[in-house]
Amino acid sequence: MRGAWKSGAAVVLVVLIAAVAGGARAATPPVDVATQLLDRLEAGQYDAAESAFDSTMQQAVPADRLAGVWKSLPPARGRGTPQVQPVDGGTLVAIPLHRDGAELIAQVVVGPDGRITGFLVRPAPPPAAAAPAADAPYVERETQVGTGERALPATLTLPRRTGPFPAVVLVHGSGPQDRDETIGANRPFLDLARGLAARGIAVLRYEKRTHARPGDFAGRDFTVDDETTDDAVAAIATLRTQPGIDASRLFVFGHSQGAMLAPRIAARSGHVAGVVMLAAPARRLLDLLPEQNRYLFELDGTLGDDEKAALQRIDSMIATVRRGGPLAAADAPLGLPVAYWRSIDAVDPVADARGLALPMLLLQGGRDFQVTASDWSLWTSALGATPRAALKFYPALNHLAIAGSGPSTLQDYQVPGHVDAGLIGDVASWISAQPRTPAPAPAR
Repeated sequence: MRGAWKSGAAVVLVVLIAAVAGGARAATPPVDVATQLLDRLEAGQYDAAESAFDSTMQQAVPADRLAGVWKSLPPARGRGTPQVQPVDGGTLVAIPLHRDGAELIAQVVVGPDGRITGFLVRPAPPPAAAAPAADAPYVERETQVGTGERALPATLTLPRRTGPFPAVVLVHGSGPQDRDETIGANRPFLDLARGLAARGIAVLRYEKRTHARPGDFAGRDFTVDDETTDDAVAAIATLRTQPGIDASRLFVFGHSQGAMLAPRIAARSGHVAGVVMLAAPARRLLDLLPEQNRYLFELDGTLGDDEKAALQRIDSMIATVRRGGPLAAADAPLGLPVAYWRSIDAVDPVADARGLALPMLLLQGGRDFQVTASDWSLWTSALGATPRAALKFYPALNHLAIAGSGPSTLQDYQVPGHVDAGLIGDVASWISAQPRTPAPAPAR
């Protein structure tokens, strides 16, 4: 998801987005507007910074909230050269932010009237991944999920051997993810795709719709099925038609939110032989959101007044979502439509997994602060005695399945690493051991 807090569900540090407004052409160049915003933020002039927002942004991100977000970032060490590109109804200005221990990018959307209609700070992407070596035990083939203008770019990674192969569709965690699930300096889905293909399993990964086609969601309500489920089902259908794929041995591999939805996706598809769930929430995301934020706020051993106010704001928003009735996106968690939150709050991950008559592999890292021991305890209680479920716990792994030590933080994601080879091997072994003919998935 996207958030104006240090959200544990976030794959970005901060995202503050509002709709693009119309109006007359700006007298001030967009680069100057964006630069002035950052100057004011760095000077602690939060009221002045807020004054550059349009009315929707001012309502969604008041000055005190903006201050809390900006103060949460690492100390500044300079900026890079702005890059400009047109977006629907405005101009996007991207400015690299050099910070202690982190490389970030500030993205400022400036409307035609010179008002700021969107503001995002995210980790800078790592350098482009190298193409597979000529002697790599796998090859990569570009394809797409779906057809027509709504199709999503995708990559199929195939073992360099004779098929047909068992195959996996990777389903992203929360937020607007690319096909590699790039988070900070890491690409867990790239690691998984190449690692599994090297062990004889084909992998399809694709651009999440919120990343590749954000305009599909602009100005309308949408649900978690619009965001994730429907495209994952379409990806399974795509994978079934690919040459060299054993269509009787297709698996859904979900990470985080994608893991929570993996049983739902498998049931909707009806063509899945099993599911793999990495860092799967056993609780609803609206229950995890305040817990994740509190963890991050308390890492320094204190809980300031701004942080207490932010937690109270989150609790209030969640309560309002769950009471029912109309609610503006600006007043909902992370600025997302209330229809989205109500759709995802209706998902019961444990009940969905229990109701799925398919083999399941659940994987959990012991250093994961986003999906925690509380969730793992619920999974072990619910599925630990179920013959069709295998559960594996990795004490040193974080939310991205990357090994480390000490308490995990968002800064972990800025340190380049790779998905644990042992975990990849465990997944490959489990998939290879599954029968060719899938058990029937219950109708939904």
